[in-house]
Amino acid sequence: QLQFVESGGGLVQPGGSLRLSCAASAFSLGDYAIGWFRQAPGKEREGVACISSSGGITNYADSVKGRFTISRDKAKNTVYLQMNSLKPEDTAVYYCAVRTIATIELKISAGDYWGRGTLVTVSS
Repeated sequence: QLQFVESGGGLVQPGGSLRLSCAASAFSLGDYAIGWFRQAPGKEREGVACISSSGGITNYADSVKGRFTISRDKAKNTVYLQMNSLKPEDTAVYYCAVRTIATIELKISAGDYWGRGTLVTVSS
């Protein structure tokens, strides 16, 4: 069973930054494409950013391009989502998805394994 945990969420003012982490201990995240998704209250879960297993290919939602950066540190077995210039509409629970079906599309796949999520609140 793939077990991993998200962290780094919190309350931040508009224009601020946060870095989310997705870390695993019992398996290598580097064997999989990884996605970050988010779900705001009353809305469907949406794809935010994905990174290939090699780290060489990334994909971003239009709403976060130029503000968010996904990256991986294979030595730390962690995938990051650096979020800058945060807006109130970025408020959501952010989930890491380990993609056992290799894809970097920003759509939920049948092969996605989910963490418990971390809450990001952007508010003044």
